[in-house]
Amino acid sequence: MIEISIVQKIAIWALPVLFAITAHEVAHGWVASLFGDQTARFSGRLTLNPLKHIDPLGTVIIPIILLMISNFIFGWAKPVPVDARNLRNPRIDMVFVALAGPTANFCMALLWAGIAKIGLSLPLWFEAPLMGMGIAGIQINVVLGVLNCLPIPPLDGGRALAQLLSGKTAWYFYRLEPYGFLILLALMFTHILDYILFPPIDFLTNGIASIFGLV
Repeated sequence: MIEISIVQKIAIWALPVLFAITAHEVAHGWVASLFGDQTARFSGRLTLNPLKHIDPLGTVIIPIILLMISNFIFGWAKPVPVDARNLRNPRIDMVFVALAGPTANFCMALLWAGIAKIGLSLPLWFEAPLMGMGIAGIQINVVLGVLNCLPIPPLDGGRALAQLLSGKTAWYFYRLEPYGFLILLALMFTHILDYILFPPIDFLTNGIASIFGLV
């Protein structure tokens, strides 16, 4: 029964996770291209084909392990290349490039909510998988969006904040980037991250579900 449950969870979550991570990365490259940097386009990364963005550890292994041991899931893809030197106004433009990822996730959460809503009007054999994938899509995109808004480099919130800081303050802040993942792990194991993430995650998830009549 446990093995079947895990297989079912993977089947339900696979597409929402892949497209959440893919849309997040493509959004960075797409906004960068609007502001003058075509690096992502020239490298063939402005595509919603998940195969172009899969990171074996962050897109496959970590999400599967988290699905097996908990109901909390996150992951990452290969970063889309962005060269700030090509941007018309690098400091300001990079704020928009950084925040494009979380914004894409919040938009994807709404899209999956719409899919779940459609599932409610279909026969049971279509309703169950569409509802399952729709709810999973809402959850993973809200989690990724909120998580990446944290002002910790190299998360998107940290990159955006770094552009708004001045001179030496920004330099010191950037020096935290190699330790960003360790900071996240420390916050996670001390459960401080729960208190930071869960209130906005619950608010957005329940709010989207209410808007689409999924409660």
